[in-house]
Amino acid sequence: MLASRFLKVPIQIQKSNLQLKLLSTVSPKREKLVILGTGWGGYSVLKNVNKEKFDVIVVSPRNHFLFTPLLASTTVGTLEFRSIIQPIRESGFRDSAHFHLSHASKLDMKNKVLHCESVLTPDLQYTIDYDKLVIAVGALSNTFGVPGVEEHAFFLKEVVDARKIRNRILNNFELSLGPKTTESESRRLLHTVIVGGGPTGVEFGAELYDFVQQDVAKLYRQKQKEVTVTLVESDKILGSFDARLQKHAEKKIQARERFKLVKSSVTEVYNDSVKLQDGTIIPCGLVVWSTGLAPRWFTSHFNVPKNKRGQILTDGCLRVVEDPNQCVYAVGDCADIKDRPLPCTAQVAEKQGKYLSEVISGKTSPAAEFEFKNMGMLAYVGGYQGLTDTPKVKLRDLFVFSGFTSWLLWRSAYLTRLGSWRLRMQVPMDWLKTLLFGRDISRFD
Repeated sequence: MLASRFLKVPIQIQKSNLQLKLLSTVSPKREKLVILGTGWGGYSVLKNVNKEKFDVIVVSPRNHFLFTPLLASTTVGTLEFRSIIQPIRESGFRDSAHFHLSHASKLDMKNKVLHCESVLTPDLQYTIDYDKLVIAVGALSNTFGVPGVEEHAFFLKEVVDARKIRNRILNNFELSLGPKTTESESRRLLHTVIVGGGPTGVEFGAELYDFVQQDVAKLYRQKQKEVTVTLVESDKILGSFDARLQKHAEKKIQARERFKLVKSSVTEVYNDSVKLQDGTIIPCGLVVWSTGLAPRWFTSHFNVPKNKRGQILTDGCLRVVEDPNQCVYAVGDCADIKDRPLPCTAQVAEKQGKYLSEVISGKTSPAAEFEFKNMGMLAYVGGYQGLTDTPKVKLRDLFVFSGFTSWLLWRSAYLTRLGSWRLRMQVPMDWLKTLLFGRDISRFD
C-alpha cells in the first residue's frame, strides 16, 4: 500500500510536467496585419511593427523598397539602380508565403476581406482576410489631362522609370553622332525638357548638369555645347522651400550656360517637342514629367470619403473615415488627415508608418493622434551645391544653408537614412567610383 502511494507521486509529477511543456509550445493566436504597398509608409510599418503580436502580410506589385531621394542620381549613372533598393523579403517574414507580389483590386471593409490579383499571373485572383489593414499604395504622377504626356513623356517614380530615362539619354547622344544626323536634329536630340520645378525635377536637372559638365565633356566632347536643358515651371521652383532658398536655386539654374528656366505650363507633348501655354513649340529629345500626384487605380476605386485630390480621408489616428470596424488605416501619399492636410513627402509617410506601428503594437495609446514635426528639407542643385531648409534654425546666413556645406549635409543625411548597411556601403562606393572614374554610360535594355 505504502509502496504504491510512493509510485504515484513521480507519475503525477511527470504528467504535470508534460502538461506544462505542451502549454509552453502553444503560442497565443496572433492577429493578421495586412500592408498594401512597399513605399515609405508601408515599409516603415513593416520594419517597426511588433512581429511577435502579428502575422504580417504584405501585398505589393513591387518586391522592394525604393529610396526615392536618390532616384534621380541613377538616371545618369551617378548611382546604380540596385544601390537604392532594399528587397522586402529581407524584412523578416514568419512565413515565406506572407509576401504577395500582387495588386489589391477590391476591399470589403464590412467583412474584412481584401481581393487581390497576381502580378505574374493576372488570371490568378484570390482573397485575404485580415484583422488590421494598412493602405500605403502611394500615388502616380499627375498628367493633369495634358495630351501626349502618357505616350511621349517619361515619369520619375520608380526604378524602371529611371532606367528608361537613362537609356533615352544615351540613345540620344549616340543618335546625335550618327553619320546622317543633321545639326538641327542633333540639337533637338540633346535638348531635354523637364516639366515641374519640385524637388524631383530640380534634382534630375542637377544630375543632368553634372553629367554634362563631368562626363559629356570627356566622352562626347564634340557635342557638349549642343546639350541644352529647359525647366518649365508655372509658379516657383521648390515651392515648399524658404523664399530665399528658392531665389538662390533660380539664380544657380539661370547662371548655367545652356540651362533655361521657363515660367509657363506645357499644354501638349509631342514625340519630338512640347507646346507651351503661349503656343511656343520647343523641340526636344526627352521630356521628363514631374508635376504633382494623382491617385492610383485602387485608391480612385475605393468607395470611401476622399478630398479634392482624390486622397483617402482619415481621422487624426490615421483610421479610414467610415470604416465600420475601425481597423483599416491609410498612410502616405494616398491619404490625407481630415481637416489637417500634410505635405506629400517621404518624411511624412515614414513618420506615419512608425506612429502606426507603435499604436497597433500597443506602445502608444490608440487615442493619441498623429503629430507631424517637420525635420527640414534637402535638395541638390548640381555642381556640388545643395539647399537645406530646416525649421529649427533661422536662416540668418544663407551661405550656411546653401552651397557645398549643404551638399555635404545632403549626402550625409541620405546616407544615414538608407534601409540597410548593405546600401550604406554600396552608395558611398558608387559615389567614389563616379568621382574617380566617371559615370557608367553602358546601355542595356
